[in-house]
Amino acid sequence: MTFANVGTLGTVPGKRDELVAHLTRRSDQLTEIGCLAYEVGINDEEPNTVFVVELWESDAAHQASLAVPAVQESIVAARPLLSGDFGGFSFDVAGSPLRD
Repeated sequence: MTFANVGTLGTVPGKRDELVAHLTRRSDQLTEIGCLAYEVGINDEEPNTVFVVELWESDAAHQASLAVPAVQESIVAARPLLSGDFGGFSFDVAGSPLRD
């Protein structure tokens, strides 16, 4: 069952665009480990927040991704840009009007 993870990442003031650039670097490996979509967004009303929507083949694929060395390296590299303010939620996708 498709798994969705939706979150907000608080950034150090002035570092939002740097985090967006980091999170949107091309990564074919994400597809290989079960990521169906990884969308990064901003809202100028919240200049120190980055929004992320992830779709995974399953919750297990998402959990397993956290142990992949390239993912771990990305997390370590992003940490100095983060303020520590995080939010979000996750769910199993029940369906969509865009597909059967």
